[in-house]
Amino acid sequence: MKFIKLGKSELKVPAIAVGCMRMLDLDVAGAENFVNTALELGVNFFDHADIYGGGGCEELFGKVLAANPGLREQMLVQSKCGIVPGKMYDFSKEYILESVDGCLKRLHTDYLDVLVLHRPDALMEPEEVAEAFDALVQSGKVRHFGVSNQNPYQMQLLAKYIHQDILVDQLQLSLTNSSMISLGMEVNMESGGAVNRDGGVLDFCRLNDITIQTWSPFQYGMFEGTFIGSDKYPELNVQLNALAEKYNTSVTAVVTAWILRHPANMQMIAGSMKVSRLKEVCSACEFELTREEWYRLYLAAGHILP
Repeated sequence: MKFIKLGKSELKVPAIAVGCMRMLDLDVAGAENFVNTALELGVNFFDHADIYGGGGCEELFGKVLAANPGLREQMLVQSKCGIVPGKMYDFSKEYILESVDGCLKRLHTDYLDVLVLHRPDALMEPEEVAEAFDALVQSGKVRHFGVSNQNPYQMQLLAKYIHQDILVDQLQLSLTNSSMISLGMEVNMESGGAVNRDGGVLDFCRLNDITIQTWSPFQYGMFEGTFIGSDKYPELNVQLNALAEKYNTSVTAVVTAWILRHPANMQMIAGSMKVSRLKEVCSACEFELTREEWYRLYLAAGHILP
């Protein structure tokens, strides 16, 4: 397993994180087996959110922890809050504190290693967020903090008031959804890839030692499906299969290796609850794509080189 430093902290984390959004696909025994297998593979970082499965994913994970004393100290647990499904986003102090208490109860743990604010709240009052973060640190309930889908100015606004470092920004990135990369490639052009959709968040995170956690790494569009094996991306799949054959590995591993090859040292969130799939993802740490191969996949995904 490849390990990276998480933001400005001293935490050493695996380059692969387990995304627990689909954990309700498993029963308790299956979840326990999956968690133990992940730890054996060196993947000790688990990403949750209070809304995943309506809280059910955290509850199931908590049952695994409750049945296995000592397991909690072998892992890093991250959860997210701030989304009131179908209604609003809420970064108020009261809501953040109540959400964390709910996460801890469901997860059967006394603390979160990382709390992430889940998507931006247009009505965020950073002073309130700062008060909430301070209270969580003082109580020992949360050790570190991050954000999700925020642009540079949003993070700068928050950083002006909070007393803790923003360690992570969760952002969508895949071979087909690579606007944060194409923006830097198609500078001063009228092409679609030149459109600034995120304020230059990739370079901002690199300049400020904020780890990008990539979500939906195998998806195209907004949860429209996986591009692996899709007839929408014939050339990309030809290239993926050729590299999988070259490295004697799976296409899943090649896609993962493409993300890990970027010098930003991103942490990829793998959302599958299949042990076999997780093993394929982790095998990407056993080889590294060449520069030419990385660009070959980038072009095959439909991007351009000016």
